[in-house]
Amino acid sequence: MFLPQEIIRKKRDGGALSAEEIQFFVRGITDNSVTEGQIAALAMAVYFNDMNMDERVAFTLAMRDSGQVMEWRSMNLPGPIVDKHSTGGVGDVVSLMLGPMIAACGGFVPMISGRGLGHTGGTLDKFDAIPGYCTVPDPELFRTVVKDVGVAIIGQTAQLAPSDKRFYSIRDTTATVESVAMITGSILSKKLSAGLDALVMDVKVGSGAFMPSYDKSVELAQSIVDVGNGAGTHTSAILTGMNESLGPVAGNGLEVRLAMDYLTGKARPARLHEVTMALCAEMLVLGKLAANETEARVKLQAALDSGEAAERFSRMVAALGGPADLIERPDTHLEAAPIIVPALALDAGFVASVDARTLGLAVVSLGGGRRRPQDAIDFAVGLTDLVELGDAVAVGQPLALVHARTQEGAEQAVREVQQAYRIGAIKPVAEPMIYRTIRP
Repeated sequence: MFLPQEIIRKKRDGGALSAEEIQFFVRGITDNSVTEGQIAALAMAVYFNDMNMDERVAFTLAMRDSGQVMEWRSMNLPGPIVDKHSTGGVGDVVSLMLGPMIAACGGFVPMISGRGLGHTGGTLDKFDAIPGYCTVPDPELFRTVVKDVGVAIIGQTAQLAPSDKRFYSIRDTTATVESVAMITGSILSKKLSAGLDALVMDVKVGSGAFMPSYDKSVELAQSIVDVGNGAGTHTSAILTGMNESLGPVAGNGLEVRLAMDYLTGKARPARLHEVTMALCAEMLVLGKLAANETEARVKLQAALDSGEAAERFSRMVAALGGPADLIERPDTHLEAAPIIVPALALDAGFVASVDARTLGLAVVSLGGGRRRPQDAIDFAVGLTDLVELGDAVAVGQPLALVHARTQEGAEQAVREVQQAYRIGAIKPVAEPMIYRTIRP
């Protein structure tokens, strides 16, 4: 029999917890037999004294097993169960194309996504911009859509990793979020509860990234790869650039349009394409759907060119309650903002740096994101036609188009966009989009 306070004391004094102690404590988080004060105390002890790899794996598995773990074996699917997770950023619309592309190549993607918070957009909010699309289907419908279409993108249900929900909210209010050990457990417990064979992690680096520095991003990526594989799921991570908006568009409904333009080939912005292809190729190789990266890229390009990937997107939207003709008639279904104004450059020169966080917050102040979890979202607002790092700009040339609900909101966002861009005399050296891949 364990006592929560003895477990806290052991970690406080720098000891390593056993798998049994961790399981006991996590059960207490789930059934409320451990108090909020005790959870906060353990979180602070872990924040200062860290967890070794065995502890991290035990912690992740205990949180995963605190609720339902999806089971796919019995469905005899003819391909691997694969997914990707991103640490979040601005204009990061990758999931909307990646899921259908992987499905078109024979993978099955049960993607359980989150909402946006702070300056980062959430995949679920993008789907909420589609009228009728159900982000919280019952588990049976979720399974059916994954089986029939190959991909379903939905929200976290209460049954999946419930301990993480309670634990995270306490970490959030006690300044203990920034622990790589606990972030690893939080991300992986939710992802692995989907019953995955393989997971690719997209860890962002740069001004709009969740982690404050390149070294911290590498540390998180390495931890997720080690713990994911330690927990029995083939896991790798790619460090990708977030020094500017990933796509030239930020905002929920606007990003849905961008994703559809990408899938149909109407517009495939280069940086977005590079990151999407890199993550998709890694997933196909990890899931043994391609022998190597070259073969994977050929398959993915064929899925795009044949229209098969776009077709999967349409089928998923329709199967989850959205309009069947969304790709053909986006204007009928996606609301457009009433006010569109350019944010004009105040200086001439080259785009020297972009504060991606400030761009994300401009979308939030337009109403397209959340300051608090309970905030409502305006799906029509956002930014389009964002100029990119290294682009030449003249005074009075648009840095972006602001899509706003009110004149006042538009003016505020224009100022924020102007603030986010630093224009210099010298064209900066192009930055890589793919910094590094970490494999087991």
